[in-house]
Amino acid sequence: MAAIEQGLQQKQQQKLSPLQIQTIKLIEMPVQALEQHVREVLSDNPVLDDTPRKGEDEPRDISISEVEEKEQSGGSLEDNYAPQDDDIPSYNLHVNNWGKDERPEYNTFSVKQSFTQSLQEQLGYRNLTDHQRTIASFIIGSLDDDGYLRRDIETLVDDLAFRAGIESNAEEVEKMLRVVQEFEPSGVGARDLRECLLIQLDDKKRTPSVVNAIRVLTDQFEAFKNRHFQKIMARLHLSEDEMKAVLEEIRRLNPSPGGQIDDSYNDQAQQVVPDFQLDYENGQLILSMPRFSIPELRINRKYSEIMENGRMSQSRADKEAATFVKQKIDSAKWFIEALRQRQNTLESTMRAIIDYQHDYFIDGDESSLRPMVLKDIAEKTGFDISTISRVVNSKWIETHFGIFPLKYFFSEGLENSEGDQVSTREIKKALREMVDGEDKHNPLTDDELVDGLAAKGYKVARRTIAKYRSLLDIPKARLRREL
Repeated sequence: MAAIEQGLQQKQQQKLSPLQIQTIKLIEMPVQALEQHVREVLSDNPVLDDTPRKGEDEPRDISISEVEEKEQSGGSLEDNYAPQDDDIPSYNLHVNNWGKDERPEYNTFSVKQSFTQSLQEQLGYRNLTDHQRTIASFIIGSLDDDGYLRRDIETLVDDLAFRAGIESNAEEVEKMLRVVQEFEPSGVGARDLRECLLIQLDDKKRTPSVVNAIRVLTDQFEAFKNRHFQKIMARLHLSEDEMKAVLEEIRRLNPSPGGQIDDSYNDQAQQVVPDFQLDYENGQLILSMPRFSIPELRINRKYSEIMENGRMSQSRADKEAATFVKQKIDSAKWFIEALRQRQNTLESTMRAIIDYQHDYFIDGDESSLRPMVLKDIAEKTGFDISTISRVVNSKWIETHFGIFPLKYFFSEGLENSEGDQVSTREIKKALREMVDGEDKHNPLTDDELVDGLAAKGYKVARRTIAKYRSLLDIPKARLRREL
């Protein structure tokens, strides 16, 4: 039997302080989330107050620094009034204070009717039996975010039986699907792109171009997808003008009908509130953080009096209450210091970004953007790369030429023909300009784009062109061809 050995092992382990943990959490928050968090802290911590006084005769609240001075002059609460191990505090450990200023001017969230709600409302106007209505409602709940039904009818029949306890058949489900497909927005409930476009065309007046478009999508959809227009014209005996009218008719259709309405309250249209504002005045870049400033948090006079009573009294109840207030004050001090550190970290990081991209921030010319990665700003500020990443995430800046996420200013670099580093965003811009200016009857291939960029001084491989095309949502040359 093997002997069991015992031994000691030393291990160094770095632990974050409560202040560091709280600061990291605050740094990650965008300004709206931070303002909401401050309101929650003010509500949860009963000793804190940020309501301004209404008059000079009103009793004055006590600042945190004044409380600290009183503690130093009168001794520590922990030393003089800490409960014994067997003491059970009798005070209420949670206080809801709903009297705080809710600052309604910052509540910029908007709520729209959801996609599912809109369809369910339209279903309510239909003259259907309860059984039919249940099936149609189940179909609505099975639609994807873009309004498509990507499940076959037989699967829906099985799900109705097993999940909803509804006996049905494929014919009945198909019939109710056709009812849903009559709802707005037109094209909803389609099972593929072809059906989605045909539903929308079916709702239109039967003009020659609409009739021809229906023929093209019904009989020549594969050729249409591959933009083989000459083959379609020959097979359906269409002139070039008729084919152009068909393309214009189809171009007006919506390939993603569900995208017109927010799908749920969990994914609303984004409200952007800039964390920074950058102005350009008299040749100077001026940075400010106007949407949020550290509030002047004070101790509610009622609780400061509880501390004073606890300091003078030998009563167990007063002692426990004073200890509770002291804990809440300590919590407030941690929070306000974390807010200050967040403010300093964000400002230092943004100033470093502005300094690094100074030429760009003068006029917003993308060609002036220098290659910049997180490490570059970490070295300028002295912060960790992880800290810079937290600052950059979900933060926005308002400039005199637009509003941008901080991530926008970061990009890798490539060498140009002169050996200088240029931003990949500059190359993407040049690529986009070449595609926008090409002959759409004979679009540029990836090899031709490589040669065109090389002529502009950018050394880019063919696979890099394909990657950038994908990032810019530029299709292949064959799919960009027009009549």
